[in-house]
Amino acid sequence: MDTKGLDRLLARCLKNDRRSQEALYNRFYGYALSVALPYCAHEEEAREVLNDAFLKVFTTLYRYDPTYAFATWLRTIVVRTAINRYKSRQKEIVFLDLTESLDIPVEDDFLSKLAAEDLLLQIQKLPPAYRLTLNLFALEGYTHAEIAETLGISVGTSKSNLSKAKTKLKQLMIEQLPKKHGF
Repeated sequence: MDTKGLDRLLARCLKNDRRSQEALYNRFYGYALSVALPYCAHEEEAREVLNDAFLKVFTTLYRYDPTYAFATWLRTIVVRTAINRYKSRQKEIVFLDLTESLDIPVEDDFLSKLAAEDLLLQIQKLPPAYRLTLNLFALEGYTHAEIAETLGISVGTSKSNLSKAKTKLKQLMIEQLPKKHGF
C-alpha cells in the first residue's frame, strides 16, 4: 500500500469506519506480531499484546503524526503495550543478535545450526526479568539507565539481569543443540 493509500485508510479509521480498521489491522498484523513476539512467552500471549496494541492504536489514532512512518508509531505502541503487560504480569521475552550480544565466537558452529524458531523457544525459557531486560537492551537499543527507569529497577539490576540472561541463554542453547541436531 502506498503512502497516500495508507493516509486515506487512516483517515477512514479516524472516523471509526470498522472496515477500514479491519483493513489496517490485517495490513499490519504480521508486522505487529513480529514486534510483539519477542516480548512474550508464547505466540498466544503475543497475539493478546498485538490486539491490546491495536485497540490503543484505534483509540489514540488522533495523536498519530503523519510526518512519521505509521509502522514506527505502531511499533512504539506494541513495545509499550508489551512492557506494560510485563509490569502487570511479570512476563516478557527477548530476541537479539546472538553473535554480537552473547559474544559467542563464530567458530562455535552451533549458532549456524540453530534455527530461528529454536532460538525463540530458548529465549522464551529465560526468566521474565532477564528476557525483558535483554530485549530492551539488544533489540530496542535502550541504555541500562533507560531500562532502569522504564522497569523501575536500578541500573545495577539491569546490568545484572542482562549478564545473567546472556549466560542462561548460552546454557539453554548448548543444552538444546544435542537434542535438536543430533550432536
